Amino acid sequence: MQFEQGPVEGVIWRPLRKFHDSRGWLCELYRDDELPEGFNPTMCYVSESFGGVQRGPHEHVDQTDYFCFLGPSNFEMVVWDNRPGSPTFRRRFSDIVGVDKPMLVVIPPGVVHAYRNVGTGLGWVFNLPNRMYKGAGRKEEVDEIRHEADPNTPYQF
Repeated sequence: MQFEQGPVEGVIWRPLRKFHDSRGWLCELYRDDELPEGFNPTMCYVSESFGGVQRGPHEHVDQTDYFCFLGPSNFEMVVWDNRPGSPTFRRRFSDIVGVDKPMLVVIPPGVVHAYRNVGTGLGWVFNLPNRMYKGAGRKEEVDEIRHEADPNTPYQF
């Protein structure tokens, strides 16, 4: 399966701005007035990845992810449009984001995504998805279609 290179419909890439002063810096990760219509985060988590570690590829049926890459490392973020009705179906896009290029990336359902820490040190990723992991009380199935265990997956870096 071949993928065309280019932007994926519905994926938002927005630079994050760090406001520096004598104490350090501050960065707004979430503003209700800047969210896509109908998107409401329901939880927040942070993950730490060692240098060279990859997470994904996977996709969600209903969940939208809201990733924030700030550092202290850089990540290659890759998205593949797996939505048959999308005008960018079978399109792939990637960028290096993180400490050198702080970025917010919103990924709608049906878009396969993965990221890899391309630095040598630890890297943090914040996510504010619109669905709680395993639902209220952790009583539901996880909304994930995982591709990373498939050696023949077309979703490769």
